[in-house]
Amino acid sequence: MKKLKKLQKLKKNSPKIFVWNYLEDYKKNKRQILNITSKVFGSGNLILSKEVLNFENNFSKFTQNKFGIGVNSGTDALQIALMSIGIKKGDEVLTVSNTAVPTVSAIVSCNAKPVFIDVNEKDFLINTSLIEKKITKKTKAIIPVNLYGQSANYKEIRKICNNYKIKIIEDCAQSAGALYNNKPSGSLGDLAAFSFYPTKNLGGYGDGGMIVTNNNSLFKSCKKLRKYGMTKNYYSEIHGINSRLDEIQAAILNFHLTKLRSNIIKRRKIAKIYNENLKTNSLILPIENIDNYHSYYVYVVRHPQRKKIMDYLRKNNIFCNISYPFPIHSMKGYRYLNIRNNDLKITNKLSKEIFSLPMYPELSTIKLEKIINDINKF
Repeated sequence: MKKLKKLQKLKKNSPKIFVWNYLEDYKKNKRQILNITSKVFGSGNLILSKEVLNFENNFSKFTQNKFGIGVNSGTDALQIALMSIGIKKGDEVLTVSNTAVPTVSAIVSCNAKPVFIDVNEKDFLINTSLIEKKITKKTKAIIPVNLYGQSANYKEIRKICNNYKIKIIEDCAQSAGALYNNKPSGSLGDLAAFSFYPTKNLGGYGDGGMIVTNNNSLFKSCKKLRKYGMTKNYYSEIHGINSRLDEIQAAILNFHLTKLRSNIIKRRKIAKIYNENLKTNSLILPIENIDNYHSYYVYVVRHPQRKKIMDYLRKNNIFCNISYPFPIHSMKGYRYLNIRNNDLKITNKLSKEIFSLPMYPELSTIKLEKIINDINKF
């Protein structure tokens, strides 16, 4: 097998290989993690204190932003970002249907209408050539989703949004550490929303999220909105929500942030091995756009017989995942939007073919070889 050591045969009772595995990270860094949590518990400060402030400063610098607002989740980060720009009932927000539910639920939670744009077949990202056709007088914002670790085409998105005076909120839930034209994911819109769910490239050991921006006015608004609309205790100046990043998660995330760049290099090496060694008769591999530095949150492939190959891999103790089997517009909770399938042909097609292979920095060579060998035997 090209550029791989000779495959070491694994026994039939070989351990299960999952699509992601944060436990490997915990085992490796257990002492540091426990020291970090012990320090926080001993401080007596558990919510919105020193650790959160440190992480907000460090992560905003990492993404080349002036401001960071730590919140409870990536979903809340999107909702608060939308609230900060005044999204309300009757407004329309452009986005994609090939995404996680939170992208759309955040829009609906602001009583606005999500308007879906189809994606490119090769990179799964928003098709920028279709954006202008969907813009109306009610369009106030767009949420491009930086899917699977790769940023959307912000050169075109920015050009269109400037012409129509539309705000850009980056959905960076899956793209921490990615680059677009050498600029960090999260630095390309008016605001950006990140998720720190445990499986993410930068993940905590619970829920967490952050909004980043270079706009001082939006920063003040977001900071107020995450805590009941307050700037001082027990007095709300505007309607807000309760969405505060806790000190434990902030401290762990600060620790993980120091390893993010090196972990992405490991992810990219794994992707390179997949790219060079997987047989592509029916399997379609992901692409990295020329203007992107892919962070490979997940390694998403396509196959016309997805169920069959996933069942086969499962029998061989290789557990894959589908992101996402159901486009948002097809879900019962969002059928009221009355989206015609013909409007999102590529999205519908991809949802029947895509699935993710195991991808995490600690994925061993012997496991990687087994995955490749078993797929090539299919």
